[in-house]
Amino acid sequence: MIDSAVEWLLESPEPAIRRLVRRDLLGEESTDDVLAGPLVRTLLRDHGGHPYAKWRGAHWRLVSLVELGIPAHEPRAIAAAETVLAWLAGKGHREAIPTIAGRVRRCASQEGNGLAVCSRLGLAGDPRVELLARSLVEWQWPDGGWNCDRRAEARRSSFHESLAPVWGLHEYAAATGASWAREAADRAAELFLSHRIFRSLRSGEVINPSWLEPHYPPYWHYDVLQALLVLARLGKHGDARTTEARELLVSLRRSDGLWAAGRAWWRRPGAKGSNVEVVDWGGRPSAMVTLNALRVLQ
Repeated sequence: MIDSAVEWLLESPEPAIRRLVRRDLLGEESTDDVLAGPLVRTLLRDHGGHPYAKWRGAHWRLVSLVELGIPAHEPRAIAAAETVLAWLAGKGHREAIPTIAGRVRRCASQEGNGLAVCSRLGLAGDPRVELLARSLVEWQWPDGGWNCDRRAEARRSSFHESLAPVWGLHEYAAATGASWAREAADRAAELFLSHRIFRSLRSGEVINPSWLEPHYPPYWHYDVLQALLVLARLGKHGDARTTEARELLVSLRRSDGLWAAGRAWWRRPGAKGSNVEVVDWGGRPSAMVTLNALRVLQ
């Protein structure tokens, strides 16, 4: 089934996906032109609006682009990253971050995604990128994560808001060698590992059934596949506390060896209302979910 899934992925019309399959699953070099693919071309286009506009804003498009493996220093991506840094490091944004009951209440997935993207694009040396990394460490809660819940009684981190910062700090550490960023990422990773990725510490029950479905793109949402992918990047894939989550992922494989995406967090281009994407990611089966599942399991 693995061979059939790889063969199916290699038939993708998107060169970036074919290149990632050859690199990550087959260990091969690739001549595929990542920038020539229809997904990448559309995601690189400036669609206007605030960087955080769901889902056409630069913040979201850049996450998708670096996950598709665009080259560092790509000029259009750098221009988009500049708008993200101007927002996240700007005075207005920074002054609106509250501290309540001794804890910084921050939707840190924003800084986490921004930090990961900029580190991948070759911008880790920018002082604003370091500011994002050091701020995440400063804002980290005692259990290792982050939360933007303004209720004084909220004392536990949000899984949704904590996974992207783990990724961002990891990418920053990989780009700069900053041991303090690596240590902060490891502390945050322990939050997910202690819960065996999706179970309550108190009852052992599933915390949220939607976490058991893989999604693409996940945006700021937490799920088992995205957690396993990020933890694998940190070298945590061999931790015994990931075993049940990996077994769950295997159980979701279809009879043809592929994986489907769960309920989409996005609407197709041209749809009415909010959360409209600039590209169509498909879903049944899903190329990116299948690729990420095979990365995690392999």
